[in-house]
Amino acid sequence: MSIAKLLWVDDEIDSLTSQIMFLENKGYEVQTKTNGFDAVEYIKENIVDVVLIDESMPGMTGLQAIQQIKEYNTTLPVVLITKNEAENLMDEAIGSQISDYLIKPVNPNQVLLSLKKIIDNKRLVAEKTTLAYQQQFRNLFMALNDNPDYNGWMEIYKKLVYWELEMKKSDSPEMQEVFQTQKNEANTEFFKFISKNYAKWVGPKSSEAPIMSNTLMKFKVFPHLEKGTPLFFVLIDNLRFDQWKAIQPIFAESFRIHEEETFYAILPTATQYARNAIFAGMLPVDIEKQFAAQWKNDDEEGGKNLYEEDFFKAQLKRLGKGDLKYSYTKITNNHDGQKLVDNIHNMLTNDINIIVYNFVDMLSHARTEMEVLKELAGDETSYRSITQSWFEHSPLHAALKKIADKKINMIVATDHGSVKVRTAAKVIGDKQTTTNLRYKHGRNLNYEPKEVLAFRDPREAGLPVPNVNSAFIFAKEDLFLCYPNNYNHYVNYYRNTFQHGGVSLEEMIVPVVRMTNK
Repeated sequence: MSIAKLLWVDDEIDSLTSQIMFLENKGYEVQTKTNGFDAVEYIKENIVDVVLIDESMPGMTGLQAIQQIKEYNTTLPVVLITKNEAENLMDEAIGSQISDYLIKPVNPNQVLLSLKKIIDNKRLVAEKTTLAYQQQFRNLFMALNDNPDYNGWMEIYKKLVYWELEMKKSDSPEMQEVFQTQKNEANTEFFKFISKNYAKWVGPKSSEAPIMSNTLMKFKVFPHLEKGTPLFFVLIDNLRFDQWKAIQPIFAESFRIHEEETFYAILPTATQYARNAIFAGMLPVDIEKQFAAQWKNDDEEGGKNLYEEDFFKAQLKRLGKGDLKYSYTKITNNHDGQKLVDNIHNMLTNDINIIVYNFVDMLSHARTEMEVLKELAGDETSYRSITQSWFEHSPLHAALKKIADKKINMIVATDHGSVKVRTAAKVIGDKQTTTNLRYKHGRNLNYEPKEVLAFRDPREAGLPVPNVNSAFIFAKEDLFLCYPNNYNHYVNYYRNTFQHGGVSLEEMIVPVVRMTNK
């Protein structure tokens, strides 16, 4: 590691000799100046890692010098040292983007701690993160082998997301590789778990099942209806749990978060199945029975999510809540988003407001098709970062901020997540076979049984039967399903894109978060 270069500026620098020697013994290289003018000139000509500067110096105050230093180099860390504890000075100093603030007389260890925070922070955090994960690795490994139930899997996935976000602080590619291997192993085990249990959860005699898309409203939304307090149910489509964690701090600035939980998206983890199930409060097989005219299978013409409001209205009625005053808003473009911003105050008179926001899904589709977005959202980290940047500047955020000071309840959830696909799997089917990459249904499907979860009778998975003898298959882990014709072209085109519809932790275990105004 190279030696850190410090510049210490104080008009009484001679009285600080022992402090400077202490820092030099700790391996820092210290240059000194006795006034702001010389300090600014020195910084223009020399490399400096941190500036320590006294506030009250004749000629040019510390704050004036900081201003000039920042004009020249905005990222240079500066520590202000002062006798003055006045609040307005502190405010001004912090406004000048100082990195730290020390009150005289300073002792050498105080200075050392401040420098460590500034210079070594990244390295120390990276080392600590790597060490902490090494200790956790065994616990996660044991949890995976401990035959977890559906609650256990939700906990495991939350921990994996926690470590995935922590790993960003670690500069160790080796540790990140170890983590990726563990996450892959978790998905392998999760696929076995879903294969064994899914049919039981959605079967007509099901007694024991997690909260899933079709029961989300009943258990996670309606219980928070309060007379006189509007409830907002915001569904951001295709939002994974790690992406929620990326936008969570932005929500936390305006709202108090009470419960941050997860639920299971139904199969296929695709909008037309999972989202319709949320609003209907039913599995697709039952939606098709009750709403034969509105339900569309993949291979049928027409929009697949056009009747969410009708389904929701019917669910309200079925649960004896038909007299509730509600609004339903779906946003698929910026113009609709701006209308939401203008109109959100009018929603405060309703009992419940549904806001469906399509952005993350469009992002994942656009990312597949646009080279520039493949660069921008090349991996999980940048995908989260783009989601965060979108939300921060979105009409949705602007609209919600407008009601943050009103007494409201809010539930934020999603319909399904997505997974980065890396491995192609061959599927052969007839003309009727659907084109989805993570699931398919068709009549004469030919596939490698180990690579998919298959339901020869779709009703066993709570799904309608599109055609006589239609089977459904769901891809496991990071597989994507390709036809043999033009195989290599499609494999190269879709590899490393984010897809949904299949069985993975990222697609199935998704956020539902309850908040209120602060």
